[in-house]
Amino acid sequence: MLAGYLSLFCSPGSWSQAANACDLNQDGVVDFLDVQLANNMALGLVPCTADVAGPGVCNVVMVQRVTNAALGGACVAGALHSVTLTWTASASPNVIGYNVYRGSASNGPYTKMNSLPVAGTTFTDYAVQAGQTYYYVATAVDGSGNESAYSNQAQAVIPSW
Repeated sequence: MLAGYLSLFCSPGSWSQAANACDLNQDGVVDFLDVQLANNMALGLVPCTADVAGPGVCNVVMVQRVTNAALGGACVAGALHSVTLTWTASASPNVIGYNVYRGSASNGPYTKMNSLPVAGTTFTDYAVQAGQTYYYVATAVDGSGNESAYSNQAQAVIPSW
């Protein structure tokens, strides 16, 4: 089992709006070609280079935003809300990364947020909803898949706007 203690901190993310973020193929117009490219990115058929719903986030939200812009609506870019977590690296040997867990109640239960261990000491959660409170913990993971105990719990209160 891994020893050590992770200190977990969270900070609110920012909301931004870029005038041309939905122009995925950068041809100066948002149209069906951008919608097709958005779908292909969300399906993993092409690399995800979009920064519409957050940097490197290619999901149904991004596809819907590009589609809305192609139909004449505004291109709403950026995560409306996000939580950025940072922690101190584990001093234990053989640590290959970290797992990040989120819950909607203090002290859990928690759901793992990442599919592969996070290599660094920062994780941004773009899947938060306005007006909600979330609780986060992290674990260190070694090369055999063993996890440390949960870190201290960090709380994030998302504004209701």
